[in-house]
Amino acid sequence: MSERTPNMSSETRVGNGGDLLVQVLREAGVDTVFGIVSVHNQPLVEAVSRELRFVPVRHEATAVNAADGYARATGRLGCALTSTGTGAGNAAGSLIESLSAGTSVLHVTGQVESQYLGSGRGFIHETKDQWGMLDAVSAHAETVRDADTAGKVLREAVARASATPGGPVSVEWPIDLQYAQCALESVPVVEHHVPPLDVAQVDAALAAMARARRPVIWAGGGVARAGGELTALVETWGVPLLTSNSGRGAVPEDHPLCIGNYASSPVGRALLADADLVLSLGTHFRSNETGDYSIPMPRTHIQVDLDPAAPGRVFPVDLPVVGEIGAFLDAASAVAELGESVDAAWTERARETRDRVRATQRAGLGDHAVLCDAVRAALPREAVIARDVTIASSSWGNRLLPMFDPRSNIFPRGGGIGQGLGMAIGAALADETRPTLGLVGDGGVAVHLGEILTMAQEKPWLVLVVCNDGGYGVLRNMQSGAGQDTYAVDLTTPDFALLARAVGVEYRRIGGASEAHAVLVDAVSLRAPVIVEVDLASYGEMPTPFTPPVTVPVS
Repeated sequence: MSERTPNMSSETRVGNGGDLLVQVLREAGVDTVFGIVSVHNQPLVEAVSRELRFVPVRHEATAVNAADGYARATGRLGCALTSTGTGAGNAAGSLIESLSAGTSVLHVTGQVESQYLGSGRGFIHETKDQWGMLDAVSAHAETVRDADTAGKVLREAVARASATPGGPVSVEWPIDLQYAQCALESVPVVEHHVPPLDVAQVDAALAAMARARRPVIWAGGGVARAGGELTALVETWGVPLLTSNSGRGAVPEDHPLCIGNYASSPVGRALLADADLVLSLGTHFRSNETGDYSIPMPRTHIQVDLDPAAPGRVFPVDLPVVGEIGAFLDAASAVAELGESVDAAWTERARETRDRVRATQRAGLGDHAVLCDAVRAALPREAVIARDVTIASSSWGNRLLPMFDPRSNIFPRGGGIGQGLGMAIGAALADETRPTLGLVGDGGVAVHLGEILTMAQEKPWLVLVVCNDGGYGVLRNMQSGAGQDTYAVDLTTPDFALLARAVGVEYRRIGGASEAHAVLVDAVSLRAPVIVEVDLASYGEMPTPFTPPVTVPVS
């Protein structure tokens, strides 16, 4: 209720918008918020700083990236606070990333005083149709219209962001209504219920699975909360598991039947070509993971997804199943005939394929495979590895580097460069009892170089591995591979040793494969922020230069 309401009970606790926000965040299990203070969000930031942990990042885009990383690492809601107009606009690109990944993020931004909202007077920080901009880059956007309904708006936003599938929800809040008095009543968390599975769809799918002799499972990001059920089905059925990048870790990648994110490799294609059924689970079939949709698909395709529009959107589907993936996997694992239908030779081929794809990639990586091994050896299984778009990430980080839990596998699913550092900071601050590793390139870290100061200020247990090749190595390889002179890819980079010293964080350098293990073990042991530069000029190139799986039209 607002301060304008004369009949407010004397027993009702009251506070301003910041107090309300803190209460709603506590209800959602949020203890850390990322953002930038502004004249248009001071009541919110003041209350969060007093009652929770507020992390003052240096750019609004990072506020959302860090909240995104926090959400992925915890499986809970992440929260970002930004200012109005330009501040909200700065956050837009990172909201697109969160939208692409379906991450549970609450983005609360300011707005001009409610009496001037939409007037177009040029009030300070005012922008044209801020709500429309936020709606375009969020799963949902809402405006707080009065103090009476602010709590309802916030709780519905939390419920929408936390639903499955989720996504970022943006709430714009006029500054006068942030200061207004409102009721601080405890309200049950709003829940979005998932509709039950269609029994006929499930029965048809299970019957087809029981007839298959050479089936394959393809798991996407939708299996993140159903890892146990998926592992049980893989073992019951005895079949190869392919994953998208987003589906990695739901089944630990040291499992002998987990081939992983290798579907578009020659060996992965051969496996799919010989399969008689594919069961796809919660996947978008992204272009860069399917060779621009050119991979062979078996004649029978069962696609399970919460989104009714997903089945058949990319590849034809014979048997769609709309609903919660964990429930479907439970039903499938209970079908005893599954373990009897698959050819024993097919199960053995799954193990052979797993070994072959990794051996082939290691040969193309050369000494860079040693760096991959050193990263894994230096970190405990539960450590989060947050990766930016860079050669190391896009080659071995997205495939060869083993993942054991979906919450450990953080990367920009939308493909935007420069977001990895913010995600790593958010993931590191989500749980400071274990190390986090950020894997970035010099070009990507330069996008938000100021966040090195956030890292220095907050002092998370974060090992930031910067692969320094003096520019945009991925694009350099593309241009050189096409026989072109390179252009716009060579960049001035800082002296990372001096940069680390200037901001008061530790620095280590890897100049060759022989140094990788010892340096990374030492860096992790510091239990503090540290920059580890991989000097690629000294380290040496990969035997097979990495280029992204992107089709370039030929004129």
